[in-house]
Amino acid sequence: MHVQAVQRLVLLTAAPVALLAVGTPAQARVPAPPLPANAPDTAITPAQLMSEVVTKTNQQRRANGCTSLAVDQELTIASIRQSIYMAKTGQFTHVWKDGTTFIARSHAAGYEQPSGENIAWGYRTSEEVLDAWMASPSHRENILNCSAHSIGTGVAYGPNGLPYYTQVFGYE
Repeated sequence: MHVQAVQRLVLLTAAPVALLAVGTPAQARVPAPPLPANAPDTAITPAQLMSEVVTKTNQQRRANGCTSLAVDQELTIASIRQSIYMAKTGQFTHVWKDGTTFIARSHAAGYEQPSGENIAWGYRTSEEVLDAWMASPSHRENILNCSAHSIGTGVAYGPNGLPYYTQVFGYE
């Protein structure tokens, strides 16, 4: 997916959406890095970071014997919504206050077979966030699930200038 298409998706998903809650256990969390003395350089757009995260995720998959993931528009919408939620609320969680999970967010976006979700916040670059996810067994497992075929990524900056990252993986 090109950066311009991702930018359009960011605009389309900025409005709040009512979703149904579906119960699922939350994935383990990547510990957030300490708050930086200086805010990150937000000259890097969310769309650029999202594209870099997909590229680096697929590099990790290929290096570990999996095929590359295709970018899916619906998973991208679900991921952007998750990142925007975390950035707006300051809540670093897989489950929204109303109980909504990544499965419900994926279904609401039109995607029927999500397989996992990774979240992180505060990392300045796509390389830093991928390194953190790969160092965490449960996040690494999502990235290297060779049965997954699709990915959506989301990035949104919070009021403090820190980026909130989301990856949602799917079987379709």
